[in-house]
Order: sequence, then structure tokens, then C-alpha cells
Amino acid sequence: MTVESWRSLTPEQARRTLRDGYTGTTSGWCDGWAQANLLAVPREQAFDLMLFAQRNPKPCPLLDVFDPGARSSARFRGDITTDLPAYRVYERGELVAETTEVTDLWRDDLVAFLFGCSFSFERALTDAGIEMRHTTAGRTVPMYRTSIACEPAGAFSSSMVVSLRGVPASRVPDAVRICSRYPAVHGAPVHVGDPRVIGIDDLDTPDWGEPPILHDGDVPVFWACGVTPQAMVMESRPEFAIAHAPGRMAITDIREADLIVP
Repeated sequence: MTVESWRSLTPEQARRTLRDGYTGTTSGWCDGWAQANLLAVPREQAFDLMLFAQRNPKPCPLLDVFDPGARSSARFRGDITTDLPAYRVYERGELVAETTEVTDLWRDDLVAFLFGCSFSFERALTDAGIEMRHTTAGRTVPMYRTSIACEPAGAFSSSMVVSLRGVPASRVPDAVRICSRYPAVHGAPVHVGDPRVIGIDDLDTPDWGEPPILHDGDVPVFWACGVTPQAMVMESRPEFAIAHAPGRMAITDIREADLIVP
């Protein structure tokens, strides 16, 4: 399928494609529908995770919380254990598996959280003439740990993770203005310019995703990233957690238009 074919899929069609074995990035998929980051934790840690999200809305904009043990919700009418391209499984903060489904690992006490994803504002940037070069190239957006500390909550603490897109210098104000209307999917950038200011030493070695595609005249622009909850899992080491594989998102039944502020 072409990039335009991915864009035209409905959430139901996209989830069927993922269930049938597609394992790549979902950047550019399902025009008009919000994508989401997944993190599922045992019920006893769910309140701390909800509090962490409330205190850190830029990297963890909360879109949905499932009932304990539930695999679907009104905002995600698929199966959360099969309908993502790939999942990561953590035990006491250690990555123990990456797999294409987690049906056999799902537990009745797990609570699934969906956090907003920056893929949901990429179409608005593209429509404004700001190319998403990772999408054009079929690559996963680069993501980096930073020196920006999140506010702790209960047992959870972490530094912020950011995603990077190169933007022509003349278009940076437009990118900031456009994304500021999408606070439910990370909103405006958290940093523009020198990556060393936020603790990133080498753009060519992201912690997740693939190296950036930067053209002459580009400025590196960094958005808060929904992989932050996974960094929190790695730092805080809860007993068990299931997450999406970075860049391989949950396709929700939430319309992006409902997330835009005037």
C-alpha cells in the first residue's frame, strides 16, 4: 500500500491490517483519527500512573483509561492485545520481550492507559506545507531521553522523552502555532534549537526510532513524547507493564477534530 492508502483507512480497517500482521510504523495512517501510546500496569499502580499523567500533561496527555482487565473501550473499539503493530513487555523495569500480540500475557488486573501521540498533529503540519520527512521515507520518528525532569507521582518518576522533526527555520513559528491547538496530543514543542540544552548529545543516535532526516536550513524541533511512560517504567521498575513499541501506535476511535482547541 502507498502512503495515501494508509491515510484513507478507517480505524477499524487499520486495526484489522495490524491484527493481520503489519508491524511497521503507523505514522501517516488514518486521516482524521487520533493515534495513541499504550501503557498497561497492574491495578495497584494505576492511580499512581493517572497522577503521573495529571502532573505531566505535555508528555502524558491522557486520552483514555480502560476498566481493569478490559481489552477495549468506547474510545478504542478494537482489541488492545492484538490490534497494535508491536508491543513491549517489561518486568521490574527490564524489557523482556517485543511481540506482535500480548493475548497470552494479558491479566484481569491490568489497566490500559492511552496517551495522545504527536502523529495526530502531523497531518495538520503536512497540510500547512511542513514535510514530515520520516513519514515520506517510511521511517520511525527519532525519540530521545532528555535532562528535563518530570514531576514525580507516587512510585513513579522519569525524565522526559522527546520526538524530533526537522523544520525549515522560516516555518518554525507556523509549526508552534499549529501544534499549540492540539494539547491533547502533546501540543506545542518543548524545545527548539540546540539539543544539548536538553541533554541530547548526538542526534544521530536516538534512544528509540531511527536517525532524523535533516535538510540544509532545518532547525531541530522537539515535542514531548508519549514514550515517556516507558522511560518511567524503566526508571521506576514496576512489577509488570505492557506498552506499544515506539512508533507503532494504537489507532483510536477518537476524531482528531474533537481534540483541537480554538
